[in-house]
Amino acid sequence: MATSLMTAQLQPAVAASLEKWHHMLQTRDMSILADLLDQNVVFRSPMAHRPYTGSLAVGLILKTVITIFQDFTYHREFVTPDGMQVVLEFSAVVDGKALKGIDMIGFDEQGKIVDFEVMIRPFNALAALGKEMGARVGAQLEAHKG
Repeated sequence: MATSLMTAQLQPAVAASLEKWHHMLQTRDMSILADLLDQNVVFRSPMAHRPYTGSLAVGLILKTVITIFQDFTYHREFVTPDGMQVVLEFSAVVDGKALKGIDMIGFDEQGKIVDFEVMIRPFNALAALGKEMGARVGAQLEAHKG
Protein backbone atom coordinates (compact mmCIF):
# COMPACT_ATOMS: atom_id res chain seq x y z
CA MET A 1 0.00 0.00 0.00
CA ALA A 2 1.39 3.42 -0.95
CA THR A 3 1.47 6.39 1.34
CA SER A 4 1.68 10.11 0.65
CA LEU A 5 5.09 11.05 -0.61
CA MET A 6 7.45 12.56 1.90
CA THR A 7 11.04 13.10 0.80
CA ALA A 8 12.31 11.50 4.03
CA GLN A 9 10.63 8.21 3.02
CA LEU A 10 12.48 7.96 -0.28
CA GLN A 11 15.85 6.28 -0.51
CA PRO A 12 18.42 9.11 -0.90
CA ALA A 13 19.41 8.20 -4.48
CA VAL A 14 15.73 7.92 -5.46
CA ALA A 15 14.93 11.30 -3.88
CA ALA A 16 17.79 12.92 -5.84
CA SER A 17 16.62 11.35 -9.10
CA LEU A 18 13.01 12.34 -8.50
CA GLU A 19 14.11 15.92 -7.89
CA LYS A 20 16.02 15.84 -11.21
CA TRP A 21 12.95 14.34 -12.91
CA HIS A 22 10.71 17.20 -11.76
CA HIS A 23 13.36 19.78 -12.71
CA MET A 24 13.67 18.20 -16.16
CA LEU A 25 9.93 18.46 -16.80
CA GLN A 26 9.66 21.98 -15.42
CA THR A 27 12.53 23.26 -17.56
CA ARG A 28 11.92 20.92 -20.52
CA ASP A 29 15.65 20.16 -20.41
CA MET A 30 15.42 16.56 -21.59
CA SER A 31 19.22 16.18 -21.62
CA ILE A 32 18.85 15.19 -17.94
CA LEU A 33 16.95 12.06 -18.97
CA ALA A 34 20.03 10.10 -20.06
CA ASP A 35 21.41 10.25 -16.51
CA LEU A 36 18.13 9.07 -15.01
CA LEU A 37 17.48 5.95 -17.10
CA ASP A 38 19.07 2.58 -16.48
CA GLN A 39 20.43 1.06 -19.68
CA ASN A 40 17.92 -1.82 -19.42
CA VAL A 41 14.89 0.21 -18.33
CA VAL A 42 11.48 -1.28 -19.20
CA PHE A 43 8.57 0.94 -20.29
CA ARG A 44 4.97 -0.27 -20.25
CA SER A 45 2.54 1.74 -22.31
CA PRO A 46 -1.25 1.57 -22.26
CA MET A 47 -1.10 1.52 -26.08
CA ALA A 48 1.31 -1.42 -26.51
CA HIS A 49 0.81 -5.10 -25.71
CA ARG A 50 4.52 -5.65 -25.10
CA PRO A 51 6.89 -3.42 -23.13
CA TYR A 52 9.63 -1.32 -24.68
CA THR A 53 13.11 -2.04 -23.39
CA GLY A 54 16.31 -0.06 -23.19
CA SER A 55 17.24 3.52 -22.49
CA LEU A 56 17.23 4.51 -26.18
CA ALA A 57 13.60 3.48 -26.69
CA VAL A 58 12.37 4.81 -23.36
CA GLY A 59 14.24 8.06 -23.85
CA LEU A 60 12.66 8.49 -27.28
CA ILE A 61 9.20 7.81 -25.86
CA LEU A 62 9.53 10.24 -22.97
CA LYS A 63 11.15 12.98 -25.07
CA THR A 64 8.35 12.69 -27.62
CA VAL A 65 5.46 12.53 -25.15
CA ILE A 66 6.53 15.74 -23.45
CA THR A 67 6.27 17.55 -26.82
CA ILE A 68 2.75 16.18 -27.39
CA PHE A 69 1.29 16.91 -23.95
CA GLN A 70 -0.12 20.37 -23.40
CA ASP A 71 -0.71 21.78 -19.91
CA PHE A 72 1.09 18.82 -18.30
CA THR A 73 0.88 18.98 -14.50
CA TYR A 74 1.64 16.57 -11.67
CA HIS A 75 -0.94 16.68 -8.88
CA ARG A 76 -0.10 14.03 -6.30
CA GLU A 77 2.83 11.80 -5.49
CA PHE A 78 2.94 8.52 -3.61
CA VAL A 79 5.86 6.36 -2.53
CA THR A 80 6.05 2.69 -1.61
CA PRO A 81 7.14 1.84 1.93
CA ASP A 82 10.58 0.69 0.73
CA GLY A 83 11.20 4.13 -0.83
CA MET A 84 12.14 2.65 -4.21
CA GLN A 85 8.98 3.28 -6.25
CA VAL A 86 6.81 6.32 -6.83
CA VAL A 87 3.42 6.93 -8.39
CA LEU A 88 2.92 10.37 -9.90
CA GLU A 89 -0.64 11.45 -10.78
CA PHE A 90 -0.83 13.87 -13.71
CA SER A 91 -3.16 15.64 -16.09
CA ALA A 92 -2.56 16.95 -19.60
CA VAL A 93 -4.31 17.78 -22.86
CA VAL A 94 -3.75 15.99 -26.18
CA ASP A 95 -5.40 17.27 -29.36
CA GLY A 96 -7.97 19.16 -27.29
CA LYS A 97 -8.80 16.14 -25.13
CA ALA A 98 -8.18 16.31 -21.38
CA LEU A 99 -6.62 13.28 -19.75
CA LYS A 100 -5.62 12.01 -16.34
CA GLY A 101 -2.96 9.46 -15.70
CA ILE A 102 -0.30 8.03 -13.47
CA ASP A 103 3.38 7.31 -13.94
CA MET A 104 4.53 4.32 -11.88
CA ILE A 105 8.31 4.54 -11.66
CA GLY A 106 10.66 2.00 -10.12
CA PHE A 107 14.25 2.86 -9.23
CA ASP A 108 17.37 0.86 -8.41
CA GLU A 109 19.72 1.55 -5.47
CA GLN A 110 21.68 4.09 -7.54
CA GLY A 111 18.50 6.05 -8.29
CA LYS A 112 18.30 4.94 -11.94
CA ILE A 113 14.85 4.37 -13.39
CA VAL A 114 14.51 0.64 -14.09
CA ASP A 115 10.76 0.37 -14.63
CA PHE A 116 8.26 2.90 -15.95
CA GLU A 117 4.57 2.14 -16.44
CA VAL A 118 1.92 4.61 -17.56
CA MET A 119 -1.86 4.45 -17.20
CA ILE A 120 -4.10 7.02 -18.89
CA ARG A 121 -7.83 7.69 -19.12
CA PRO A 122 -10.25 8.40 -20.77
CA PHE A 123 -9.87 6.24 -23.85
CA ASN A 124 -10.44 9.03 -26.39
CA ALA A 125 -7.48 10.99 -24.99
CA LEU A 126 -5.35 7.83 -24.86
CA ALA A 127 -6.25 7.10 -28.48
CA ALA A 128 -5.29 10.65 -29.50
CA LEU A 129 -1.94 10.25 -27.74
CA GLY A 130 -1.36 6.86 -29.37
CA LYS A 131 -2.15 8.25 -32.82
CA GLU A 132 0.26 11.15 -32.38
CA MET A 133 3.02 8.94 -30.94
CA GLY A 134 2.58 6.49 -33.82
CA ALA A 135 2.85 9.27 -36.38
CA ARG A 136 5.98 10.73 -34.79
CA VAL A 137 8.00 7.70 -33.65
CA GLY A 138 6.03 4.51 -34.30
CA ALA A 139 8.41 3.04 -36.86
CA GLN A 140 11.45 3.79 -34.69
CA LEU A 141 9.91 2.16 -31.62
CA GLU A 142 8.78 -1.09 -33.25
CA ALA A 143 12.31 -2.53 -33.02
CA HIS A 144 12.44 -1.90 -29.25
CA LYS A 145 9.40 -3.88 -28.14
CA GLY A 146 10.31 -6.62 -25.67
